[in-house]
Amino acid sequence: MNEALLSLPANVRQRLVTALDSGVISLPCSETALRSGLGVHDGLADVAAALSELQALGLTARACAAFIRSADQMAARQVKPDLVWSGPEVAGLHARDTRRVYEELLGSAERSIWASSYAYFDGPHAFEVLAKRMDAVPALNVVLLLNIQRKRGNTSAADEVVRRYADRFWGADWPGAARPRVFYDPRAVELEGPGGVLHAKAVVADDEAVFVTSANLTEAALDRNIEMGLLVRDRALAASLVCHFRGLIDRGLLCPLPAT
Repeated sequence: MNEALLSLPANVRQRLVTALDSGVISLPCSETALRSGLGVHDGLADVAAALSELQALGLTARACAAFIRSADQMAARQVKPDLVWSGPEVAGLHARDTRRVYEELLGSAERSIWASSYAYFDGPHAFEVLAKRMDAVPALNVVLLLNIQRKRGNTSAADEVVRRYADRFWGADWPGAARPRVFYDPRAVELEGPGGVLHAKAVVADDEAVFVTSANLTEAALDRNIEMGLLVRDRALAASLVCHFRGLIDRGLLCPLPAT
């Protein structure tokens, strides 16, 4: 019984609590009522059965909401990440959507964003949500960690490769008035270097929410590819990840992208 309710993604479970509390969903409830009230279309048979079991024990809809809320508070004592997927949906499996998670984190941060991505396409679109948030919240501290790839056959000096990338990023790819701080791995542009790349894909929002994913900031990765990630709200994990990024910057292993 508890498994069916607690296995729901946190955002869907919260919608269920609110719907039970407000009377939008009453008991007994059908799968159809759950679909309408929660905006979820698959895998609700077990949820309906679990609510029926609670009702059989004498619980009202509001009491069920209180039960789920209490169970959430108990579960909150343990870190439980949400699975986040891109690609085809699988009936009966609940998971967060990669694009929505990216947009929720980048579009709702109040204090800080650290975001790392190996690749992005269509910069104005890829960075639109974040740029709008920065313009709306001037105090928002944003750090982007991006890869600069030396194209095969390009024998230009490293400084020239970086300058051209910076010109393109600030002139064409970044859509906002406020600017983030951007860092890159200099090994990737060294002419005779090891060819190191910044391949991490992660977001840390407000030193609390951590999203680690296989998805880049591209249309294919956000919508079509089968990509997997984990979203967790854990201040200790967020602090550890940010500390690692800061350490790479402080030691000069990541360098600031020049302004133009």
